[in-house]
Amino acid sequence: MQPASLKKLAFAAALCAAGAGSAQAANTAHGKLWHVPEAVTFSAVPANVPLTAADVEFDVLSPFNFNGSTTTVGNWLASSAAFNIAEATAGTLASLMDDGTVGTLLEFQGQVTVTNGMQFTVTHDDGLTLIIGGLDLGFSPGPTGPTQSIATYNGPSGTFAFQLVYAECCGGPAVLQVDLPFVAGVPEPETYALMFGGLGLVGFMARRRRA
Repeated sequence: MQPASLKKLAFAAALCAAGAGSAQAANTAHGKLWHVPEAVTFSAVPANVPLTAADVEFDVLSPFNFNGSTTTVGNWLASSAAFNIAEATAGTLASLMDDGTVGTLLEFQGQVTVTNGMQFTVTHDDGLTLIIGGLDLGFSPGPTGPTQSIATYNGPSGTFAFQLVYAECCGGPAVLQVDLPFVAGVPEPETYALMFGGLGLVGFMARRRRA
């Protein structure tokens, strides 16, 4: 094989691996949504997150910009461009976020990079809990009209797991707007396999050329 061809092969292998890596390492949070009795949505705390399979799972980028008045679950997710939506319970996407008897509870999880003293401003209706690296930032978990709340992260600087629990109760609107500093996750094993496979192919062709 000529040197120019070998260079093209190396470039193609590197491009393929890089593309797979970026696809696997997107800066996203994973969300889960459950319909729960209205009384449960009065307190958006981790202890109220159901242990059962979620009615809907999805991924979402930051910043969150969920908003809607008397809206369906599907429309609410679309308001912040949620993707990879998987509806486990038929009809959930077409149902209301809250109908006065049944509301919704959501849990978001991912990784964020934070510094001591960083402030988080959240526009919300209704309550939420935000925990970063095991530290509860102290937002109100109870029902509220549309409001804006600010909390300060006072833990160590670094990259930590976060958990955000949000509840919608008591009729619309359903609002959750916050900018979280997501970081990319660790590439999955398939990404490494593709990358090393490409490099191995380049090495094999190089040895063949020398022979």
